Amino acid sequence: MNIYHISAECYPVAKVGGLGDVVGALPKYQNRLSVNASVIMPWYDRDFVNEHEFEAIFSDEIRLGTQLYRYQVLKNGKVLGFNLFLVKIPGLLDRKEVYGYADEHIQFIAFQYALLHWLCAKKDRQLLLHCHDHHSGLIPFFIEHCDEFEILKGTPTVGTVHNGQYQGWMDWQEAVLMPKFDWNHRGLLDWDGVINPLAALIKCCWAYTTVSEGYLEELFDEANGLETLFFSEKQKAHGIVNGIDFEVWDPSKDPLINHNYQHEEIEGKQKNKKAFCKQFGFSYRLPLFSFIGRLVYEKGADLLPLFIDDMMNTYADKLSFMVLGSGSLAFERELLNLQDAYPGRVAVKIGYDETLSHQIYASSDFLFMPSRVEPCGLNQLYAMRYGTMPIVRKTGGLADTVTDVSLGGTGISFENESVSEVSSAIGKAIAIHKRKVELNRNRKKMMEQDFSWQRSAQKYIDIYKSLI
Repeated sequence: MNIYHISAECYPVAKVGGLGDVVGALPKYQNRLSVNASVIMPWYDRDFVNEHEFEAIFSDEIRLGTQLYRYQVLKNGKVLGFNLFLVKIPGLLDRKEVYGYADEHIQFIAFQYALLHWLCAKKDRQLLLHCHDHHSGLIPFFIEHCDEFEILKGTPTVGTVHNGQYQGWMDWQEAVLMPKFDWNHRGLLDWDGVINPLAALIKCCWAYTTVSEGYLEELFDEANGLETLFFSEKQKAHGIVNGIDFEVWDPSKDPLINHNYQHEEIEGKQKNKKAFCKQFGFSYRLPLFSFIGRLVYEKGADLLPLFIDDMMNTYADKLSFMVLGSGSLAFERELLNLQDAYPGRVAVKIGYDETLSHQIYASSDFLFMPSRVEPCGLNQLYAMRYGTMPIVRKTGGLADTVTDVSLGGTGISFENESVSEVSSAIGKAIAIHKRKVELNRNRKKMMEQDFSWQRSAQKYIDIYKSLI
């Protein structure tokens, strides 16, 4: 059985968030469990693609409405621990960025159309398609209700919801761009009067998963309009917590940090902090807090400037704060203003920098995650792997993976995104930082936790077997 993970992102090819990390690791670990897993994704004009050799294995053309598009499928099976297939379509799937284009909906229709067209030509009946988020959400519908893909009918499909807030909505007039389908089944594409690819995925896939058990329960109550759908299809739902790639995120071997260290020799973390604080003008003796992520409402980024300003005033000269992220221009501007207002205490780097993110995890004492929505969250897992204590709002995967120190856990959690609760959590962290024996004991404990992909990869395989 050939498992194809279909995704818009895959680390290190193209990554915007946690989706890229998951798709870059899960198939590798599944292959080690004797499953033949591969990834199919769009071609991007990225460094990874340009720096590695790819073999063109197939080419043909598809028609979107009145427009013919030539496409290629390229393969690399030597670098990532799994076969990587890229779908390249000049004029659509040949750009640098993953998201953000005005014709994004056409890009993803073309991507799904072309890859199914290719799989039909392969005539491989021993396959299962694992579709990640709305970017591949139309595939289960297409293979069952488009005559063009008749050979794939009956192929098992699994859908994974990494973030239910984004659903790929498009007007019904865009249906003309899709392969011809049985119009009698158009209701499977529809939700609230528009084509909704995420809704179509949940309706049509054989099983769906979410990236934590807690997030599955939350989707029944808050899913940006799809609550009743997730609940009505709950008989085929599974919550599986993401893992992290211990080969990429390993402080004892990480080539991106200044000093490698293990949980037995935690002083290596202090060496990283000294180098980092020198680079950004922080005081090494103060606890270093950090935020890494998208500067969007779901991550609580609208409140982040308010929280940081309160920290700087309530705990004057008692902490430093580092921010790495991008998103809303308004949020970015507010954070940069704080950097100007508190030199040597607040530093902000707009954008995403993989090397810097590793250095932040290795150097920080605490990672701050005030998320309103966090389906699983990987940052808190990376943080604990590097001995950095997460401070999280109790939601979704954060609630599943972080237990408060007062309950014997290795993190700090709070219920609501209020200044008073956040301030209390920060005060708790500062107090822990002063108790060095307790702090180092917690660091060793969190670094010893097993958040690898091994167990989660097996759970996905069990689902595949149940469908086959």
